[in-house]
Formats: sequence, structure tokens, C-alpha cells
Amino acid sequence: MRGLAVRWILNALALLVTAWLLPGIELNGISAALLTALVLGVVNAVIRPIVLLFTLPFNILTLGLFTLVINASMMMIAASAVRGFEVSGFWSAFFGAIFLTIISGLISALVLDHSGKRRY
Repeated sequence: MRGLAVRWILNALALLVTAWLLPGIELNGISAALLTALVLGVVNAVIRPIVLLFTLPFNILTLGLFTLVINASMMMIAASAVRGFEVSGFWSAFFGAIFLTIISGLISALVLDHSGKRRY
């Protein structure tokens, strides 16, 4: 349970960094970042697999690049659900999703798991 809370906080931190780096993404405070990280996690756990399943032929046709469009759509869904998190358009969501993935991956690589080993 502690690992889940740590990842949640780290994803909120990654969201804050992403909003700081990209001009099209606005995040109003740490509480909005925590709520957005929670909503984005739920959206990615529930909606994203269903969308990936239905778009599988198109995703195969584009050699997986359509996943970037799906990730941007998930960020826009989260932005519409959370007050204090705004994405100005599709391209902001597109690049925001890429930045968020990179930053979240870098932060997660630095965190030790319960056995004391780094996760890569």
C-alpha cells in the first residue's frame, strides 16, 4: 500500500514538472496535481485498455504510433474531469503525455521497490 501512495505522489510530481515545462498545460496547485494523478491513473487503468482493444487494427497499421494519440486522449479526459487541470488542445495533450511518460519513467527508475532493488 505504501508503494501505491509513493507512486501516486511521484506521478503528481511528474505532472507538476510537465505543467511547468509545457505552456499548454495548466495545473493549479499540489491538490490539483494529486487529484489529476489519481484520475489519470483510474482513466489509464479502466478506459485506456478498452480503447486500445477497439483500436488495435489501426494501432497495428500505424506500428503502435496511434498509442500516442490514445495517451493524449486519456490526458484530455482527465483534464475534463479535474477542476484545476487544463489542457489547451490536442497537441498540448500529445506532447504533455509524452513528457509525462518520460518524466514519470525517470522518477520511477529512481525509486526502490519493497525488496530494496531499483525498478527499471
